[in-house]
Amino acid sequence: MSLIRSKNTLPEKIVFLYLKKKKKISFQRHCKKIIGKPDVAVPTLKRAVFIDGGFWHGWHFSHWGKRLPNEFWREKIKINMRRDKRSFAKLRRNGWKALRIWDHQLKGKNQMPTLEKIGEFLTK
Repeated sequence: MSLIRSKNTLPEKIVFLYLKKKKKISFQRHCKKIIGKPDVAVPTLKRAVFIDGGFWHGWHFSHWGKRLPNEFWREKIKINMRRDKRSFAKLRRNGWKALRIWDHQLKGKNQMPTLEKIGEFLTK
């Protein structure tokens, strides 16, 4: 588990490259000053994009939560999910709009609709 990256993962790199080369959008990566440390942020428009791993952030947690190896991981993921909810709520209260993208949406051949969704979100 210690070899799993939290920053600059392959899905993030795909998004960064798309926004920079195709859309020519100016953005900040992993901005620590913004609540929740979004993977992509456009502070002037108050937009934040989180590219989250399905396992770590609880995508379909209720479906596979019982099959996790032990209670430690179930609790860890629940804590991550609560923190994500709090971060999104704080961002909204501060006038930000946030978008969550799951890593599996950026894998394979069908990633273009997701990339276009992110591009539109950051330019509205």
